[in-house]
Amino acid sequence: MTNLLLPVILCGGSGTRLWPLSRESYPKQFLAFSGTKTMLQQTATRLQGLHPDIPIACAPLLVCNEDHRFLAASQLIEVGVCGATILLEPVARNTAPALTVAALQATAQGADPVMLAMPADHIVTDLAAFQRAVQTAFAAASRGRVVTFGVKADYPETGYGYIRHQMKQAEGVFLLEGFTEKPDADTAQQYLNAGNYLWNSGLFMLRASTWLKAIGICRPDILQACEKSMQAARHDLDFTRPDATAFSLCPSDSIDYAVMEKLPTHPEWGLAPCVVPLQAGWSDVGAWDALWGVSAHDAQGNALLGDAVVQQNCTNSLLLASSRLVAGVGLQNLIVVETPDAVLVVDKRFTQEVKQVVANLARDGDALAQTHRKVHRPWGWFDSIDRGEKFQVKRIVVNPGASLSLQMHNHRAEHWVVVRGTAEITNGDQTYLLNQNESTYIPVGRAHRLANPGSAPLEIIEVQSGDYLGEDDIVRFDDIYGRSSPMPFSSHSQT
Repeated sequence: MTNLLLPVILCGGSGTRLWPLSRESYPKQFLAFSGTKTMLQQTATRLQGLHPDIPIACAPLLVCNEDHRFLAASQLIEVGVCGATILLEPVARNTAPALTVAALQATAQGADPVMLAMPADHIVTDLAAFQRAVQTAFAAASRGRVVTFGVKADYPETGYGYIRHQMKQAEGVFLLEGFTEKPDADTAQQYLNAGNYLWNSGLFMLRASTWLKAIGICRPDILQACEKSMQAARHDLDFTRPDATAFSLCPSDSIDYAVMEKLPTHPEWGLAPCVVPLQAGWSDVGAWDALWGVSAHDAQGNALLGDAVVQQNCTNSLLLASSRLVAGVGLQNLIVVETPDAVLVVDKRFTQEVKQVVANLARDGDALAQTHRKVHRPWGWFDSIDRGEKFQVKRIVVNPGASLSLQMHNHRAEHWVVVRGTAEITNGDQTYLLNQNESTYIPVGRAHRLANPGSAPLEIIEVQSGDYLGEDDIVRFDDIYGRSSPMPFSSHSQT
């Protein structure tokens, strides 16, 4: 049996507790909180340099939301991770179905790799220690064990679940006795004092066949729904799409609830779980106080993130600037996060409640709960820099060699001014080039396309005018990214 290690990156989740920087359309796994790599990119490269005795698959398998497919693919390519298998979830169904479709894909051609399931939104600061733990777990997982990783607790954290393990260990692996939910402060201190409790990291390693056996015993309804969705899966560009109808009928559940918590009490299944301790600077960055905890601090304990941040007499605070100067004076234990369209100020003790703020915004129909002012697309991005009655101004950047769909608008006209690069314009039955400082006009109802034939980014300013300026006023005639035209006046279309 080939002991091939397959990294499986679970790239779902919305990261609402890190609002306003993380939002549904651009969640935290696609953001760079430390260094230049995003959390997804750090996860995808985390095994580079692993011990040569462990053969690694040439490319990872990634499971992500359909809406993030081009964003995930482009971020992987940026760090040299090419050829990844990307499974697209048509709807979010939590981590157990995600790992199940990954295991079905991994075994489709008769292979049975050891899967290392890694959420894409974790931070690990000590890569050497992480890889040593992976090496320890790989030996156990290769023999059919169900391995999870438990982070060594160094303070009584109440925001994590805990893993209880036996005190005896063999070759760095402890038998797992049980899971506990997030405790109160007194219980967390008792766990810390006991010495046989670890934080639940959400990292798992096991053979694909082992997971399919486990999910089949514990949640046959999940396995059956995933099998149906993969049997009817279709390939689209570089993506694999499980059947949407079958997958939408799959129950939503986590790996922990669906399987892991059941295993310690059922040894007759032959799936006794074990845990490998992990001490590698791990954090799931679940809230702003967690990001403060893993960031570099100044002499006063402040984490200052962004190019334009200053502080005077602040202590133990996080100040993050995205688009303008942020100055803090006399702040203590506060989080201040600035983005172009929203500012968050929160006491570090209440960062878990940011999620409720986002829920309230979504309930009230506020788009700021889901989207940024700057919106990423397969071809580049646009930023809505101004808006008024019957007009809107956008800054649009098109990647080299990319193009927007051939499209038409029924309610708005557009004026385009090139400020950088060269634009190829399709305007009705005419096609022509525009250079810097040149402009063109697209009337209402005319088919048009914007493309970048050059080797550098194309940047234009677009001025829209009309009686309706919604992003759903679009009819697509041709699109290289396989996107269909939305229904008129839908709420989530793409340019």
